[in-house]
Amino acid sequence: MAKIIKHQFSFPHPPEIVWEYLTRPELMELWLMKNNFQPITGVEFQFRTGPIPSLDFDGIFYCKVLEIVPFKKLSYSWGSGPGEGEITLDSVVEWKLQPVEKGTQLFLEHRGFAKKENLAFYDGLNHGWAEKLHNIEKLLNERDHGNTNA
Repeated sequence: MAKIIKHQFSFPHPPEIVWEYLTRPELMELWLMKNNFQPITGVEFQFRTGPIPSLDFDGIFYCKVLEIVPFKKLSYSWGSGPGEGEITLDSVVEWKLQPVEKGTQLFLEHRGFAKKENLAFYDGLNHGWAEKLHNIEKLLNERDHGNTNA
């Protein structure tokens, strides 16, 4: 049975501000990792971090923008492997933003962990995504309190 990562997070900011942190490469780098993301459907991009040999991971996530509905929804493929073009994790990340009275509800769904060899990645990413969402919160708090990095 395929496992799915699901997280929900609340921000006291409108969707337009939260959206910036999901779609501007320089802001994404602050909370997630280095990337060459472009918010254009069909564009391929990469996230880059350090390799993790124990997970057969070369440090590169190979992605492609699948869908963009500004301020509402973003999805992209998320693949990785041991290197040299071999992909052993073929998954999809989907973000949904919902305006609420006091800000935005952000929903993350990361699906595609059907293979047994992907379960360690599932465990790491499940925890990792929660940590990354807290990073967005910290950046927004800094922004609100006069730090002009974002």
